Amino acid sequence: MANIASARKRARQSEKRRQDNASLRSELRSAVKSARKAIEAGDKSAAKGVLQRAASVIDSIADKNIIHKNKAARHKSRLAAAIKAMP
Repeated sequence: MANIASARKRARQSEKRRQDNASLRSELRSAVKSARKAIEAGDKSAAKGVLQRAASVIDSIADKNIIHKNKAARHKSRLAAAIKAMP
C-alpha cells in the first residue's frame, strides 16, 4: 500500500474507476449477447428493436473511452449485418 497521501488517494480513485469500467464493460457484453439471442430467435422486427438499444449502449460506452470507437463500430456493423441476412 502507498505511504504518501496523494498516492493513497490515487489508488482509491483507480480502484473506483476500475470497478466502474468493469460494470460498463459487462453492460456492453450483455447488450451484444441480447442482440445475438434476438437474431437467433428469428424475429427480424424484434431483433431490430434490440439492436437499436444495443447500439445506444455500445455508443455510450465508446464515448466514455471504455472501448475504442472502431471496436464499437465493428460490433454494431456485425450485428446489423446479421439482422440484414435474416430471412
